[in-house]
Amino acid sequence: MDIAEVAKASGLPSSTLRFYEEKGLIQSNRSSGLRRQYGGNILERLALISLGRNAGFSLDEIVAMFTPTGPEINRALLFAKADELDSKIKELSAMRDGLRHAAACKAPSHFECPKFLRLLDIAGKNRFRQPGKLLEKKAKTKAVV
Repeated sequence: MDIAEVAKASGLPSSTLRFYEEKGLIQSNRSSGLRRQYGGNILERLALISLGRNAGFSLDEIVAMFTPTGPEINRALLFAKADELDSKIKELSAMRDGLRHAAACKAPSHFECPKFLRLLDIAGKNRFRQPGKLLEKKAKTKAVV
């Protein structure tokens, strides 16, 4: 498949495919016309990349999953990501409930409402999150495995 066919079949723009190739996520062969040609498993590989991105994995984490013999997914890393998602779901549920309460709250000011103040506290804690938390977990997991 050439790049235009892959872009159409995957729904990804050609620029994303070229970027993924630069990052080492996918590989192409150049034909005599210098058009990028991709192997038969490209759509499956793009689906795996999409799944990883949707689950919150960084591109660097996804690159590490691809080996010359095929995808090699660290199960401990999957458990760590699932735990991270559980935590995020709990946090978002609390945020949703707080927003619903704030919308219906009878307090004269939201700043007089304890539930709204708790919502602000949650939002304030999120500002100071460390983005590399999962990478640290991954390094620790590799050391244990």
